[in-house]
Amino acid sequence: MSIVDGVRYAVDGPVATCTFDKPDRSNAMDVPMQARYGALLREADADPAVRAVVVTGSGKAFCPGADLGLLASAAARSASVEGGGGGIGGDLAAAPPAQGGGHENFRDVLAAASVGVPVVAAINGGCAGLGFVIACAADVRFAAAGAKFTTAFARRGLIAEYGIAKLLPELVGPGRARDLLLSGRTFTAEQALEYGLVQEVVPAGELELRAHAYATELATFSAPRSMAVMKEQFAREALLPLDEAAREATALMIESFGRPELAEGLASWNERREPKFPPHPAP
Repeated sequence: MSIVDGVRYAVDGPVATCTFDKPDRSNAMDVPMQARYGALLREADADPAVRAVVVTGSGKAFCPGADLGLLASAAARSASVEGGGGGIGGDLAAAPPAQGGGHENFRDVLAAASVGVPVVAAINGGCAGLGFVIACAADVRFAAAGAKFTTAFARRGLIAEYGIAKLLPELVGPGRARDLLLSGRTFTAEQALEYGLVQEVVPAGELELRAHAYATELATFSAPRSMAVMKEQFAREALLPLDEAAREATALMIESFGRPELAEGLASWNERREPKFPPHPAP
């Protein structure tokens, strides 16, 4: 187990766990923490031994978003530019606001959506702003009973950041997404389940075990390559007309007939045993 830049990382068998662990800031995220999170997911994705990842928070919060100190600093720098001031404000174009970390740092926030390994968010408590986006980018979400959610952006004078205006409607539908983004209101884990945002709500003391058990089930019974290809399909086929999506899926299906995952999947079923799928990517 290691902790660097406010993110704890541990591997238990085929499951890796990333834990936001900055107790003095309730797991609020700065740029190094954001970059570390993205790097760890990419590291897990490249590790043939890791077949699923759990993302959670320590203490009573999942991630309440960007550190408000950084937001205040960015606002002050922007005001300096608008007022014609020199110094740090004059360098704003060359040095993007701290909470954003540059126009490409969205890749770290959305890392769960771009890696092939499945990512399970275990939302143990407060989940807002940037933390809300991280949760939505995961493949599956479990929440502790009573956990609080908010998009928060509109109530901070911000916009729908990091692609959440695309992610959220896909999860809860366009009407509910507009409600949650425009109002920035707080809602509970139980409401999140009703909206379709989370898949299960469990007692707080059972959340970590439940998320790990689910991730272990994925790692044990689902072929890593199948899950990686499916994640690519989720992203691509949603943009295609049905006949084109089906045509592409058929080509992928025919290709899979010649791969070792199918033979092992059939053999394990016939022999009534756990499958021994090859890793993906292969070592």
